[in-house]
Amino acid sequence: METIEKIMLTGNQAISRGFYEAGGLIATSYPGSPTVGIIENTKAYETIYSEFSTNEKVALEVAIGGSFNGARSMVAMKHVGVNIAADPLMTFTQTPINGGFLLVTGDDPGLASSQNEQDNRIFGKFANMGILDPSDSQEAKDFTKEALKISEKFQTPMMLRITSRLCHSRSVVEVKERKEKEQSEMDTKTGEYCMIPPGSRKAQFFMKERLEKLEKFAYEIEINKLELKQETDTLIVTSGLLYNNLKEIAPNVSIWKLGLIYPISKEKAKEITSKFNRVIVLEEMMPFIENELQLMGIECEGKKYFSFTGELDVPDIEKGLYNAGIIDNMPERIEEFVETVARYPVFCTGCPHRPTFDILKKSKTKIIIGDIGCYSLSALPPFEQSNSIISMGASIGITKGLRKAKVLNDNNEPIVAVIGDGTFFHSGLPSFVNLLHNKEDNENITIIILDNRTTAMTGGQHNGSSGLYNEKDDMKVGIKSLLEGIGFDRVKEINQYDYKSAKKLFEEEIAYEGLSIIVANGPCALKYNMEEPYFYVDPEICISCRSCIRTGCPPLRMIEYEGIDKLKSSIDEDMCVGCSVCAQVCPVNAIKQSEKIDREGGEFIGN
Repeated sequence: METIEKIMLTGNQAISRGFYEAGGLIATSYPGSPTVGIIENTKAYETIYSEFSTNEKVALEVAIGGSFNGARSMVAMKHVGVNIAADPLMTFTQTPINGGFLLVTGDDPGLASSQNEQDNRIFGKFANMGILDPSDSQEAKDFTKEALKISEKFQTPMMLRITSRLCHSRSVVEVKERKEKEQSEMDTKTGEYCMIPPGSRKAQFFMKERLEKLEKFAYEIEINKLELKQETDTLIVTSGLLYNNLKEIAPNVSIWKLGLIYPISKEKAKEITSKFNRVIVLEEMMPFIENELQLMGIECEGKKYFSFTGELDVPDIEKGLYNAGIIDNMPERIEEFVETVARYPVFCTGCPHRPTFDILKKSKTKIIIGDIGCYSLSALPPFEQSNSIISMGASIGITKGLRKAKVLNDNNEPIVAVIGDGTFFHSGLPSFVNLLHNKEDNENITIIILDNRTTAMTGGQHNGSSGLYNEKDDMKVGIKSLLEGIGFDRVKEINQYDYKSAKKLFEEEIAYEGLSIIVANGPCALKYNMEEPYFYVDPEICISCRSCIRTGCPPLRMIEYEGIDKLKSSIDEDMCVGCSVCAQVCPVNAIKQSEKIDREGGEFIGN
């Protein structure tokens, strides 16, 4: 008899568990919220090879290789990561499947941690993949296993679409024992994996036929559930987490909850909807299910009542149902708000990026092209030093195009671009190579590579240079030597915590009439447990100039000192990690370092 245990799991943890129970062997990802926890958790299972790859395209390709050899394989990424992986994905979906293949995409309704709100259900259909949409952690685990079975049964890659709220929320899950799935080894004789004409032309028909078979299978699939309620002529079609929100409201409607949202059985859809006078589709973001039903000739409504953007919480659904005439009265909700001080997200205490952007702000450089990473916070107060943030690695290409356009307009004002080390390895390298193409010696471009030797924004996963700081990581690529090997002849390195030296170098390179690159080093204070003796303020010396406050470091604030009328700066010693930046910017040396750490500390990393 199979052992069953009930535990609380997040959606991410449940997916990891489902992959383990299904006999999964190869799990890959590039870290990105909200799905970063999936591979963090598969690492706990020794039977699974887990990898954070250089970018999403590489992660997908590693998982494809595993699938080719018959290993059940999974790749996880946030929704915009699928854009990076699209090139191999759109071709891979033409090939047959050997080992079950699952792409997990973390959509982000409401843009909790993303630069856009794309709906990857549309991408799944575009790629001719079956799509599953779980509603809680139990289904996240079960659908992972189901997707791998469907993948092998119909020879198709599958997509598991999950949203931020479900990734991070917890619910009870029944966990079971692992069932091994033997590899079958790659068939090298058929040529079915070589997607070049004429093979790929033939593959188009194979892809079409397997989707048609999957649609017939969808007629009877058990994860699509119909809940009938007597004395109602209204059917609500929904999926995912919204099903639970709808059930909380408990309107007088029947519900068709879809687990497999693509393809939808046309026969089943017509059979069910024909019994109702009114069909309403409840879904977040794009009208995906609504459009699918309308393409079948089924009259339905949806986005007429529900927003096309953001999450749909219970009050949002209530409002939509009220406007649709499904519920007669809006429930009274007691809303209590506590006034708080508005705060922007800021760099962590001791973050090495802080001195860099403090220097850039004081340099009064007009154009600074930003990128994706912790340093994206530079666009917000107190720095406001990024004029553009588009996508991973985009800062370099944008800077080149901007520079060329300005030269054509007889404007050679300095342009500064910033990019992190994780982003550099993710998608920056091709753009750096491209910088050398049609390069003019007098084009004023300064690129600052912020090298904290980790992928910090998503929790401190490794990147190509992490091994230079951390013996546990086997990738030890030196960015400066790599760029010089490519062909760049002006690459400088600086310790970001050495404020005066960094300021001098930045001024020199920004003024230089040509292309220069600065590799600004400094350990992520959080990842590498930075903790030097804390700093304190001597209020008798402090002149209240707020130079330290403007660096935006969390331990710093202005307070009243006993016997002193004027507000003076102060440092919370429990928060200070001893990075010394505040002391370096103080014009009167009012900030001093204590002689020792008065609390339990960690590994020391010198400044």
